[in-house]
Amino acid sequence: MVQIGIPCCLMRGGTSKGPFFLESDLPTDVATRDKVLLAVMGSPDPRQIDGVGGAHPLTSKVGIIRAGTQAGVDLEFLFAQLQPDSDVVDTTPNCGNMLAAAVPCAIETGLLKASDGRATFRVLTRNTGVLSDITVTVASGHMVYEGESRIDGAPGTASPVTINFLDTAGSVCGSLLPTGHVKDVVDGVEVTCIDNGMPVVVMRASDLDRTGYESVGALNSDTQLKDRIESIRLKAAVMMGLGDVTSKNFPKMCLVAPPQHGGCVSTRCFIPHVCHDAVGVLAAVTIASACIMKNSVCDGVAVIPGGQQMSLSVEHPSGQFTIDTSLDPHDPQKIEQAALLRTARLLMKGQAMVPESVFNITES
Repeated sequence: MVQIGIPCCLMRGGTSKGPFFLESDLPTDVATRDKVLLAVMGSPDPRQIDGVGGAHPLTSKVGIIRAGTQAGVDLEFLFAQLQPDSDVVDTTPNCGNMLAAAVPCAIETGLLKASDGRATFRVLTRNTGVLSDITVTVASGHMVYEGESRIDGAPGTASPVTINFLDTAGSVCGSLLPTGHVKDVVDGVEVTCIDNGMPVVVMRASDLDRTGYESVGALNSDTQLKDRIESIRLKAAVMMGLGDVTSKNFPKMCLVAPPQHGGCVSTRCFIPHVCHDAVGVLAAVTIASACIMKNSVCDGVAVIPGGQQMSLSVEHPSGQFTIDTSLDPHDPQKIEQAALLRTARLLMKGQAMVPESVFNITES
């Protein structure tokens, strides 16, 4: 069987991991491109044994980059979410963790060049049109990966990757509160449907007869809870203007409870059917936004420090995710700016091998 090699960088971005490609190295036809990505990852297969996927949604992700095509944009990033046991390639949602690896990968491949020191690039996430300023450390023209920054969910320390999101409200749904309400009722459960970078349906864990402090393993084996959450997800998605999301990876579903470790709120997030070991970058921004809103399901659950500038730490099963926020002076319930710290690392660089037959698909 003849195989074709495609240049590839295997990157860790935040608490996620996956291969990155230059758009110019992939097929221009979307259907063929998606077949190639599925072959690279080894999907559909629960173990992804015939690909580089890690048999988990957090390690079944792909990044595609190209030089900026708009004025003032240095780099464009397209995120693709795959699932181990599915043949769907979803380029609808954002992923802030994989975004953290976009600039490092671009420097590794020569797509971006920078002077030594801290270098900032403006990046467009093509999935939703969100702009961000991403700052990394460069020495002798190369990415610096070693450093003292630590993020929960990733071992050790590394050089900081700072992401400053410029405008995330309504990233997928078109508005911060796509149902037009701070709070709705779905299947008898109060929810806040919100999109500040990632569509999320937020629910109090207690309203589902859970504490919100259960382990990831316990929640993933709780089929009764997962079935109920999926029923709520499908109905809430229609209310959010997202239509039928049966095969989509959004909206994310989040159970909230009072914080246990000095943070703002405790979370258990599903993406969308598997409980997350941590919390997604943009999901954390969105959940933090719900926490500062009066009358949301987080009101009375979350602990808010107050002030125009504040740090909001979202607790999750493997630690906390802290977001430095700036509130809109004209609307104190709206986050005007969200900056956060991630880390990234190049894990492997070479070629992803794909059977030649994948490139010769015939669309029916």
